[in-house]
Amino acid sequence: MNSDKYLFITDLDGTLLTTDKRVTPATAKALREFVGEGNHFAICTGRDINSARSVYCGLGLTLPGSFVIAYNGGQIYDVDKTETVYRTGIDFDTVREIYQLADEYGIYVHTYSDDYILAREEHECLEFYRRVIKTPVKLLGDKLFDFMKIPPCKVISIELHDHEQQERFRYAAEEKFKGKLDIMYSNPYYLELIPKESGKGEALKRLCKYLDIPVENSIAAGDGDNDISMIEAAGVGVAMLNAPDSVKASADIITKLDNDHDGLAAIISSKGLSIV
Repeated sequence: MNSDKYLFITDLDGTLLTTDKRVTPATAKALREFVGEGNHFAICTGRDINSARSVYCGLGLTLPGSFVIAYNGGQIYDVDKTETVYRTGIDFDTVREIYQLADEYGIYVHTYSDDYILAREEHECLEFYRRVIKTPVKLLGDKLFDFMKIPPCKVISIELHDHEQQERFRYAAEEKFKGKLDIMYSNPYYLELIPKESGKGEALKRLCKYLDIPVENSIAAGDGDNDISMIEAAGVGVAMLNAPDSVKASADIITKLDNDHDGLAAIISSKGLSIV
């Protein structure tokens, strides 16, 4: 084990990124110094791999030894090698069952390939989602399942107006897919459905094993319910000051500042050690 090396793994929106989707100069400087010491950096997001790689490339950082983790842990991409080192997906039969259940509850859902958002038709939820996520869309109607060539890493449910309706769908999905899927919110509108063997916490452990770094030498930061598993799995789990109480309760450290005011910079610089 490389016991003298560390892994810093972070969520994007509300954590590494400011409200206007930037990495501040102080946080960027801390990251450069961190990887300059031979450590590793990973972004871990619910976004699809196309969007996640695009965000990483747009950070304006050249960070050797970096990784992009997409779909809440469903795909791990080695930036240096430009290759996927891990991927899992939801089997096609289960994807069909998710869509059938969503239709029954009147809930919008879509899924992904590595290059596209796969949707059946235009929808206000899709339009809302793409204000930030710029991944191209394929509108496939009832041919959606014919287009999918490999099991998708996740399905997302979006509801903008009636949270109770989405909660009814969530309860039904948790009952129907118990032991097969993990289901959690990434924000109040987005409900993520991912394989049970996926999840950000499992991705952290897989990446530590891939890098031969002890899990105790990992630092994970986030601000959403979908970040809790990696915050709990890490050697040092960090919740942002702007995170809800459910996330803060899972963490070893709560940042003194929020994502708009360099909340992560001190954590990165100290490797989370001097602040515990």
